[in-house]
Amino acid sequence: MKAFVFPGQGAQFVGMGKELYESSALAKDLFERADGILGYRITDLMFSGTDEDLRQTKVTQPAVFLHSVVTAMCLGEAFRPDMTAGHSLGEFSALVAAGALSFDDGLRLVLARALAMQKACEARPSTMAAILGLPDGKVEEICSRVSVEDICVPANYNCPGQVVISGTVEGVSAACALAKEEGAKRALPLKVGGAFHSPLMEPARAELAEAIQHTEFHTPKCPVYQNVDGLPHTDSEDIKRNLVSQLTSSVRWTQSVLRMVEDGADEFVECGPGSVLQGLVKKIAPEANAHAAM
Repeated sequence: MKAFVFPGQGAQFVGMGKELYESSALAKDLFERADGILGYRITDLMFSGTDEDLRQTKVTQPAVFLHSVVTAMCLGEAFRPDMTAGHSLGEFSALVAAGALSFDDGLRLVLARALAMQKACEARPSTMAAILGLPDGKVEEICSRVSVEDICVPANYNCPGQVVISGTVEGVSAACALAKEEGAKRALPLKVGGAFHSPLMEPARAELAEAIQHTEFHTPKCPVYQNVDGLPHTDSEDIKRNLVSQLTSSVRWTQSVLRMVEDGADEFVECGPGSVLQGLVKKIAPEANAHAAM
């Protein structure tokens, strides 16, 4: 069975999507439609902007979504998913690809999410870090110890031995120090705008919930494995609730991939910029075939 997976924030690069735009009439139409919906030429920033431009949450999220969804749509008959999943932001791409959201509505929601998250990031200094080489349980224990006096939580369960933590600058710094004491191979601060998938995103959650409430969702044509629980979902009301919860909850990517394999997935196709998810899938399920869409 074939699973199509979609990357999240951090996969962006200058020049992303340009080749698609120049080689496909469908891609060109979708990119220009996105420019109209967003009210500015995101294509200019994607094709020839700067790294700094693309690192802004309000630009990054629509850009990665756009590249990912257009890649899937340009596959034509080759896009026949038995299941889909996306990492964080990528969940919106996965929902559009599965038919639960229209392209236009998906892009509008991603923009609303990005703007709300950027606002929350600016309200309080916060950050994230990748902890490498410790069991999940040990990272959870470290976060619990720090959270007695500060905020620090596991944000992304990316693969065995790689957990991203999220919280206040002080909380994440303290957790990194503890992780090194406990034998972590690395405790690597990430260049991000704020503490995604943590309680500090609570203000953004309310804004996203309102936007989702005013958006039409459909029953997807295949199960979508969502981040909050790593389980397959097809009920539109469940999907909406999970999208809202995702902002302040952990991304359970390891659990999602394991469940997809358990449910029959033996091929994972990554749609979008970069190859991060292929690498994670190979670490989680070495027996699976993971490759790029094109």
